[in-house]
Amino acid sequence: MKILLTTHQFFPQFSAGTEVLTLSVARELIKRGHTVHVFTGFPSTKVLADEGRFDEYDYEGIHVYRFHHAYTPMGGQTSMIEVGYDNKLAVIFFENILNTFKAELIHFFHFDRLGTGLIEHAVKNNIPCFFTPTDFWSICPTGQLLINKKTTCSGPNVHAGNCIKHLAMNDKSHSVGFIAKCIPLTVFNIISELTKRKKLPKYPHCEEVNATGGRLAMNISRLKKLSGIISPTQLMTKNLIQNGVPAALIVQSSFGINIDNRKIQYAPQRPLRVGFIGTIASHKGAHILIKAFSSLPVNSATLKIYGNMKEDVKYADNLRDLALNQSNIDFCGVFENSKISTVLEGIDVLVVPSLWFENTPLVIFSAQAVHCPVIASDFPGISEVIHNEVNGLLFEPGNSTALAEKIRQLIEVPSLIEQLSANALKPKSIEMYVDDLLGIWKGDLLAQ
Repeated sequence: MKILLTTHQFFPQFSAGTEVLTLSVARELIKRGHTVHVFTGFPSTKVLADEGRFDEYDYEGIHVYRFHHAYTPMGGQTSMIEVGYDNKLAVIFFENILNTFKAELIHFFHFDRLGTGLIEHAVKNNIPCFFTPTDFWSICPTGQLLINKKTTCSGPNVHAGNCIKHLAMNDKSHSVGFIAKCIPLTVFNIISELTKRKKLPKYPHCEEVNATGGRLAMNISRLKKLSGIISPTQLMTKNLIQNGVPAALIVQSSFGINIDNRKIQYAPQRPLRVGFIGTIASHKGAHILIKAFSSLPVNSATLKIYGNMKEDVKYADNLRDLALNQSNIDFCGVFENSKISTVLEGIDVLVVPSLWFENTPLVIFSAQAVHCPVIASDFPGISEVIHNEVNGLLFEPGNSTALAEKIRQLIEVPSLIEQLSANALKPKSIEMYVDDLLGIWKGDLLAQ
């Protein structure tokens, strides 16, 4: 079968959870005799003509079509919000890909930079298409359900006035952000409704207000046209249903990972070896972990931080400043995903201090696969896998003092590491995950 997978960004430049999942599924499908190509977005910073925004390359024998997206006018569109979720130019490239590749099935892993318009084109061509939401992008413009990088959000209200206010507060102009913060939410709701109904004269940013106000309704209407949605968590399923996706369209299946069959024996160490593995960005909370370390007893623990320090240079510099006087903290850069078991073998506990509703990071499954205990933020997506004082420890998100207490608990009660390690949950392998996908694609599970 000819299968096209899509994602918002891809290897070799990007290797976070969604990219790893997409690549792993592609490899497994190819191993089973299918022909797999990938269509990906790319966050371009170059000034490009419309015709120069598309190229192709091969990665590990997988043919990749790449759309160079930027938040600039393109394809006749001038709204920067709209080009993020309803990109007309990406659809044109997508149409060309389908005309050439003749895909028999499409599985979307992310729509950012490509837009949900791809769904309509696939449906028009009678191609079965499915979707695995790896974050909350379909619902939330930032994909994180997070306001100002620190406060969780329940999603857009009826007119998306809260989203409009949030985006205005993030405006690069400090004066605009301050004014937006002071304006009541009701005002943004009214402006959004009147703009949609064309009851207001044209004003600055009215295109962006209109695009934000219509974003959720357009995305949900398109998701309803999919052949099926594979939700990885109860949290994701709940959010999709609450925002209008029919429950009958959704099948729940947790992510799969490439499992190393080694079982690492986690015994008490002195000092305690703590690790962070993830994207170096504020919503991942590495700064919360560094702050927690500053209150631990001297020489009681060490910390290794793994991640690309060049993706968000300003935030990375802030982390270095926080760790400046702590010689027990090392920034270790990135590693190949195939080496993750070796990296986990070098720590006693993995900390996942996220500040947003994580959709169960793949790194948690990797840690559990080798019996590495996890300390994590107590969010629903994470707590579906990590159970407090069973196979890990949970703490209040954003609370560095609470996190320090959990780390200190492992320092003071070394036997707890062995206990948590022994109770590790066995995650789903990528082979099992692809079995699920194939069954869903064939309609076996959707028919139940």
